[in-house]
Amino acid sequence: MRKLQPNIRYFVLDMDGTFYLGNQLLEGSLEFLEKVKEAGKDFIFFTNNSSRNRETYLEKLAGMNCHISEDQLLTSGMVTIDYIKSTWQNPKVYLLGTPALEKDFSDNGIRLTDKDPDAVVVGFDTTLTYEKLSKACTLIRNNVPFLATHPDNNCPTEFGPIPDCGAMCAFITRSTDVKPRYLGKPYAETMNYITKYLNCSREELVFVGDRLYTDIAIAARHGATSVLVLTGETGPEDVQHSQYKPDIIADRLIDLAACF
Repeated sequence: MRKLQPNIRYFVLDMDGTFYLGNQLLEGSLEFLEKVKEAGKDFIFFTNNSSRNRETYLEKLAGMNCHISEDQLLTSGMVTIDYIKSTWQNPKVYLLGTPALEKDFSDNGIRLTDKDPDAVVVGFDTTLTYEKLSKACTLIRNNVPFLATHPDNNCPTEFGPIPDCGAMCAFITRSTDVKPRYLGKPYAETMNYITKYLNCSREELVFVGDRLYTDIAIAARHGATSVLVLTGETGPEDVQHSQYKPDIIADRLIDLAACF
């Protein structure tokens, strides 16, 4: 594997399929964080998975003996909240999301309603019902803007993939002929959010993840370095068919330490 450029400051680490799989920490993940510190670099977790918020992710990681501070973890839900608040004054939205995501929106001053909302927002809603889908479709047909936290079609688990936000949006698109505006990886809103949050340039970032169309694409589209790990959704044979090519391919996260 090629060596990383010396100007690299931050590793932006995906979570599901990269650092852990479902509720199982992947072998070598904690060791990798130590290697990053030893190399004088830093890391931050960024997950497209908006079914949880910062608080619940920190609890999940702590249960795997990974203890990090709140400021070391970002989500697509946070990017979406930032986008909504910068687009509408006193925003109100119809949200298809879990109680954790609903709490994040409410705590940040976004009113949740199905009455004349500024936007319909879809997250990875593991509490999804037909009623929610039907109501979202009706609002979108009435020209309410359609937003989504991230485009992932499936979420990897230790038992195999399960439907994610992109699959839920596909249902709505099929019914309404309207596609959402996605805000997580690989979109510019996420890159801009991360660089502003870390006060760094894109060239100082390495995005590490298991998906070509999100983790690798955000780096390829916006001038950062990318690393594909083979512990999640993507296999080596998928790379040759993708328009987005990783700068480095590693079997596991810990194997990337050889590139420091």
